[in-house]
Amino acid sequence: MKIDSALKKTKTRTMERVPTGISGLDFISMGGLPKGRATLISGTSGSCKTLVSLQFLMEGILRFDAPGVFVTFEETPEDIRNNVEELGWPIRKLEEEGAFAFVDASPVLEQTQTILSEDYDFSVLIERIEDAVLQVNAKRLVIDSIGTVFSMFSSARIVRREMHRIMATLKKLGITAVITAERTREYGGISRFDVEEFVSDNVIILRHVLEDEKRRRTLEILKFRGTKHQNGEYPFTISNKGVEVLPVNVISLDMESSNIRIESGCRELDRMCGGGFHRDSVILVSGATGCGKTLLATTFAHKGCQVGQKTLYLAFEESRHQLVRNAASWNLSLHPFEERGLLRIEALYPEACSLADHLVRIKNLCETFQVERIVLDSMSALERVTIGKSFREFAIGLVSFVKQRQAATLITAASPFLLGGTSVTETNISTITDAILLLRYVEINAEMRRGITVLKMRGSEHEKFIREYNIDKNGIRIGEAFQNIGGILAGTPQQLVHTEAAKMEHMFGE
Repeated sequence: MKIDSALKKTKTRTMERVPTGISGLDFISMGGLPKGRATLISGTSGSCKTLVSLQFLMEGILRFDAPGVFVTFEETPEDIRNNVEELGWPIRKLEEEGAFAFVDASPVLEQTQTILSEDYDFSVLIERIEDAVLQVNAKRLVIDSIGTVFSMFSSARIVRREMHRIMATLKKLGITAVITAERTREYGGISRFDVEEFVSDNVIILRHVLEDEKRRRTLEILKFRGTKHQNGEYPFTISNKGVEVLPVNVISLDMESSNIRIESGCRELDRMCGGGFHRDSVILVSGATGCGKTLLATTFAHKGCQVGQKTLYLAFEESRHQLVRNAASWNLSLHPFEERGLLRIEALYPEACSLADHLVRIKNLCETFQVERIVLDSMSALERVTIGKSFREFAIGLVSFVKQRQAATLITAASPFLLGGTSVTETNISTITDAILLLRYVEINAEMRRGITVLKMRGSEHEKFIREYNIDKNGIRIGEAFQNIGGILAGTPQQLVHTEAAKMEHMFGE
C-alpha cells in the first residue's frame, strides 16, 4: 500500500528539448535535442555531419536567440565561413555581433604525429572552449569532428578517458552540444573507435547509401537516453534552406476532409463520379500509352484555372512547350492562364535529382505559389529512378502534404500492358489515393476502342459501368456504357451471351 501511495505521488518528468530548427528533425525527435546534453552525430564521409551541426547552431542563433560556439578539428574557420555563406547564413555578421564564435583546433603539420603518452589530455583545449562559451554566452556548441584528434591517440582507453572529460565539461557548462564522429561503413560500428557512442547520452546516425546506382541520404535516431523519439531511418535532402528531413514513415492521419465538390472539366466524368471529385481528393489516372491520360490531366488543370484556382502542373515526360502545343490542339488554351498567374508548369526530367529532392521542390512550389489544384504527370516516370522503398516514401510524403493543403491532386500512371493489367505504380499507391480512374483499350471485332471506368471513389457513390470514350479536337468525349461485353479490365474482351436461345444460336448457328 505504501508503495502504491508513493507511485501515485510521483510525477512524470518530461525532459526539456532544444528545437534544432531543422525541418523534420524536430518532429522525429519529438521536440528537438535533450537540453543540456551532448548528442553524438556519426556518419561516413559526405553524410552531412558538418552541415547538420552548423545548421543546429545557425538556426539556434537566428530563430531562438541562442548564441553558439563551433569547435573545428578538420576545416579551418575561413573554409567553413565560405561554405556557410553559400546557404545564406550571415556567419561573419553573427561573429561581429558576438552571437557566434569559432574555436580553431584544425590540424597543422607538426600536430599529425601519433600521441603515445597516456598523460596527454585536453586541458588547454577545454579551457579555450570554456572561454569561448563564456565570451558569447553560448547556449549551443558543436565539436566537429572528435575522431580527427582521437585518431592520433595510441589506444581506445585514452579515447574513452578524454571523451568522458569532454562530456563532463559540457555538462558542467549546462550547454546543449553536438559532437560529430566518423564511421567507416554505413552499417555496423557506430563510430571509428567504437567507444564514442557508449559515453554519449544521445546518438544520431547519418547515412549516404548507394542503392541501385543512386545515393540515398537517411537519418536515424539510435538513442536518446531516458526519453522518447521516433524509430527508424528517415530520408533527408539538402536544399537552399540546408538539411530537410522527410518523416514520411510517421505521417499522422489528422488532416481535415471536405465535402465540397470540384469539376474535372469533363461533365460526363463528373456525373460518373457522383457529382465531381472532393476538393481534397488524390486522383489516380491509370492507363496504357496513348489512351488519354495527359489529356485528362490537362483538362483537369484547365478547368481549375477557369474557376480561378491556382494550378501547378508537374511534367516529368514532356516539356512545357509540348504540353501547351498539345493542349491547344484540343482547344485548351493554357498560355493566358500562365500570364494571369493562375497556372504554373514545371517540367523536369526525373533523373535530374533524387526523389527526396523532388518532394522538397514540390512542397516549396506549392507553398510559394499557394496552389489549390495539382497535376503530376507521370508518377511512373519518377518510379524508374529509384528503388521501391524510396518510391513508396515519396508517394506517402506527397499524398500527406497535398491532403494537408486540401489541394485536389491528379496523378497519372502508365500501364506497361496495352490491354488490361496494372502498373507497378498503381499497385504501390492505389491504397493511398481517394479515387482511381482506369483508361483501357478495348479490341472488339478487330477494332480498337477505348473504355473508362471509376474503379474507386472514397466517400461517394459512383457509376460502376465501363463507358466508351473518344478523343477529338474538342478533347475527351465520354459516351455510353459497353453492352454485353466482359473481360475489358482483364484485357480479354468478349461478347456475353445471356439467354439460353442465344447460347444455342451462338454455339450452333441458325
